[in-house]
Amino acid sequence: MNKAVNDGVWSGSWVAERLGVRLEGDDELTGMLGLALRRNPKRAHLLVSNVLGKHVPQSPSVVYGAGFALGRRVRELLGAQEAARAVVLGYAETATGLGHSVADGVGLAPYLHSTRRPVAGVARAGGFEESHSHATSHLLLPEDPALLVGDGPLVLVDDEFSTGNTVLNTVRDLHERYPRRRYVVVALVDMRSAADAGRLEEFAREIGARVDLVTAASGTVRLPEGVLEKGQELVARYEAESAAEGSSSSAAPSGPVAQFPAPPSSGVAAEAGPPSSGPAAEAGQDDNPPGARGTARPAPTGPHPGDDPTGPCITRIDLHWPPGLPDGGRHGFTPAHRTHLEDALPAMTARLAEALPKSARRVLVLGFEELMYAPLRLARELEQVAGGVEVRYSTTTRSPVLAVDDPGYAIRTRLVFPAHDTPADGPGERYAYNVAGAGFDAVIAVVDSVADTPELHAPDGLLARLSAHAPQVLLAVVPSYVPGPLALPERHPMLPEPLRGPAFSSYAPEEVGWLLQDLSDVTLEAPTEEREEAIQSGGAHYAESLPVEYQPSEQYQELFQAALAESAARLAQAAGAVTEIVLAERSPRPVLVSLARAGTPVGVLMRRWAQFRHGLELPHYAVSIVRGRGIDANALRWLAAHHDPRDVVFVDGWTGKGAITRELTAAIREFEASDGITGFDPEIAVLADPGSCVRTYGTREDYLIPSACLNSTVSGLISRTVLRADLVGPNDYHGAKFYRELAGADVSVAFLDAVSARFAEVMDAVDATAKELLSGDREPTWEGWAAVERISEEYGIHDVNLVKPGVGETTRVLLRRVPWKILARAGAGADLDHVRLLAEQRGVPVEEVAELPYTCVGLIHPKYTRGATGADGRAVNL
Repeated sequence: MNKAVNDGVWSGSWVAERLGVRLEGDDELTGMLGLALRRNPKRAHLLVSNVLGKHVPQSPSVVYGAGFALGRRVRELLGAQEAARAVVLGYAETATGLGHSVADGVGLAPYLHSTRRPVAGVARAGGFEESHSHATSHLLLPEDPALLVGDGPLVLVDDEFSTGNTVLNTVRDLHERYPRRRYVVVALVDMRSAADAGRLEEFAREIGARVDLVTAASGTVRLPEGVLEKGQELVARYEAESAAEGSSSSAAPSGPVAQFPAPPSSGVAAEAGPPSSGPAAEAGQDDNPPGARGTARPAPTGPHPGDDPTGPCITRIDLHWPPGLPDGGRHGFTPAHRTHLEDALPAMTARLAEALPKSARRVLVLGFEELMYAPLRLARELEQVAGGVEVRYSTTTRSPVLAVDDPGYAIRTRLVFPAHDTPADGPGERYAYNVAGAGFDAVIAVVDSVADTPELHAPDGLLARLSAHAPQVLLAVVPSYVPGPLALPERHPMLPEPLRGPAFSSYAPEEVGWLLQDLSDVTLEAPTEEREEAIQSGGAHYAESLPVEYQPSEQYQELFQAALAESAARLAQAAGAVTEIVLAERSPRPVLVSLARAGTPVGVLMRRWAQFRHGLELPHYAVSIVRGRGIDANALRWLAAHHDPRDVVFVDGWTGKGAITRELTAAIREFEASDGITGFDPEIAVLADPGSCVRTYGTREDYLIPSACLNSTVSGLISRTVLRADLVGPNDYHGAKFYRELAGADVSVAFLDAVSARFAEVMDAVDATAKELLSGDREPTWEGWAAVERISEEYGIHDVNLVKPGVGETTRVLLRRVPWKILARAGAGADLDHVRLLAEQRGVPVEEVAELPYTCVGLIHPKYTRGATGADGRAVNL
């Protein structure tokens, strides 16, 4: 591979000269990687691979050969016997084709890649977060639920290994569900720092598994002080210059240049960056309609309803894609599928070659986002049979990157066009890099049938953009493989009615119905340190046991009472405001469904406000949701049978970093796909939204909600919910315990009464707050998530699940987990009195931090063995 990838100049020199960024390591690095810039609050630079076939058109033989060679190395590492038991997992969207190629090299391994496209009929087998990405959430949707089950090696494939966070998040999630003894991490380049490299080894020891690493090259990126700010300034300057050039120039063939994404409704359709000062953009997600199991949606041929008769002339090619052959690894790709594809490739490629103009000497095969492997194999085959034709391969992408037409910059040009696959997160922009001005005589666009939409053929669509830069554009549509609905387990003809007080909980029966099963007679409690060790090691899920109920001291109870007296009016105002917003925007007669248990007191308060102010008797239920395992599907079935799902409003106490918000969104999509029941809105209504994760809230202040101070004794004497296979069957609700024996310490109803008593005095304030919120911008910014990621890295924790932001979550850390330290915003006052008292009692240091976005943040002990605490239960500092 040549270091001189752009006119004899390294394609990272432009960024390196301006920002002082350096690549250090193997000699191959500068040939494999260039540099570009993007607008990103976490990382200014982008490593642009010259061998991946994503942003830079490359010989398909080079792209496929790089992945296949890595797969052969994995096979040698594992040995033939272990390789035959392996499963290969690739990352969407960038590494889907690379992972496929690695699986080919391994040999007999089935392949699965993560996806950002929810698919009807396919249950989620897992998911994880890619924190640095522009679209963070990944789904795992194998057609065969047993694909990830077993103790064979799991091979994880990504294009680059920069910090290791994504891999650690994946292994942590999957090891919890499907523990195994060996993992192999594969990447084209390993660019971790020495500290990050040590984390992988430490993590392997913690989970008791072997983790190997296979890469083509390694090194690191040296970033000077202030590089993020300098990069942002540079991007902003080029953005402004480009906007000015776009408004004054008439030369651009497809509209003005725009650097980064305009709002979805703006209609901006940007193109390539101008010489040495040009820009780039982003957006989107996907969807997939149902089909029959083992079948595919047919690929249309000839004139198509979506074709724009006034648009460019596009030649359609019918590939005769084999029926039942998956278009990629979204739902799994087996060795038998691989053999089927190999047999069909020559005939399909011949149809491509026949359709090319005789004069074509330089041809691009352009794939589509996650659809990388099928176009790659077609391109490689075409390269081998089309004599005298230079074939290149790349794909479209969601990622927004600045384009600068300079030989020392990796992204020379950029095409911008609207998403054309009806993405689940709404319309947005998509991009094709280094295609404009590259001198292609023909471009073969390969998309799946879900993406063959009117947007693809629109005057500002991808095909029109390509036609402005290539004399001939051909379209090949691969049928989207969509497994049919899975057979649902047999259910009882009638699900149980909700549990109610006083038989279950200390709340009055009309206040809330619990869609739970009573596990009060089962011993589920375990010492906090023992639970923490089991949870963090992957030996148990947090929902499989309960912490021992913390019984507050007299001094702590006095603090609770003082906090309640101080904040009752503020709570009443927030409860009233969020209820008014729900009534105005969501439903005139909502069905309140609290997420047990922190949401339950808030749901009761909202119900009481609706009764007090409007005379409404709203139904109110509590259901279980478990991080990593979703919401109780049987509870949703009961709700759908008794209420209109469109009237259901999910309620929680507060937001932290937004993990439950994400969990609920994914769970509702999964439920819709499995049951075909639609209408549930995953938007959560909360009393307080300090993490800026939802639109429906009473306040975004991070202050003490006294119900966070206690456990069951402020939540109707109900435990946190339990989900354990030996106790909760497929036809059962999730479980919980009713601690009747704690009745003497119960303040659940007293808490509600204290807040409700202030309703009359806050009516005017509620009206003003609700009016202001309803007329203002309430779009989530997710600043809480960003802050948690930053804290996780700054404090060397490297796991966002161990960072609990906000007063409520910090209190939970001190009551239920093994706390390491507490971060408190400098100058925080009485809202933290109870936190300081608990921290003192547990020997946990409280560290004041300037400009903390939350009032406080609780850090769970990252060294989670029972040795992390002393014999007296007090914390031991690292």
